[in-house]
Amino acid sequence: MREKVEAALAKVRPALAADGGDVQLVDVKEGVVTVRLTGACSGCPMASMTLKGGIERVLKEQVPEVKEVVAV
Repeated sequence: MREKVEAALAKVRPALAADGGDVQLVDVKEGVVTVRLTGACSGCPMASMTLKGGIERVLKEQVPEVKEVVAV
């Protein structure tokens, strides 16, 4: 499942990079994906919306086993 998650994250990285940010996969455990937002995304007030409305949505579409995405 980790490989599927990495492939899905690769699809959202260009959008994050356009705003000076990135996302790193930290862990995948029992359907919960833990990521770290970096660059401009790490301190952005819109980061929670990006996480849930963008990254989590794409991951759930691409990897149905994903239940939730959380940031550290």
